[in-house]
Amino acid sequence: MAARMRPQRFDELVSDALDLIPPQLAAAIDNVVVLVEDRNPDEPDILGLYQGIALTERDSWYAGSLPDTITIYRDAILDICSTEDEVVDEVAITVIHEIAHHFGIDDERLHQLGWG
Repeated sequence: MAARMRPQRFDELVSDALDLIPPQLAAAIDNVVVLVEDRNPDEPDILGLYQGIALTERDSWYAGSLPDTITIYRDAILDICSTEDEVVDEVAITVIHEIAHHFGIDDERLHQLGWG
């Protein structure tokens, strides 16, 4: 059975997950906005999505670009969790996973590190 949670509580969990990022790493995050949406319209089962130019791929042409976005999909996460504790863990994993993409870490490496 899917977990149920008020949208405000879910937003708090995303904020809490961002607070887990070590300060040195958080300081290196550049030009990124984190959003929460219900579902991805094209891939309704994905939990999160990074859209942008990874730090490792930026060069002088990047200046003035729109912010990268990390979107966390509330309903997709709630669908795979049955308790609030599971939601807390999954939100943290998803946020860290998408931020890793911002740093240029691909899915294969994330799976090797246990953040797949």
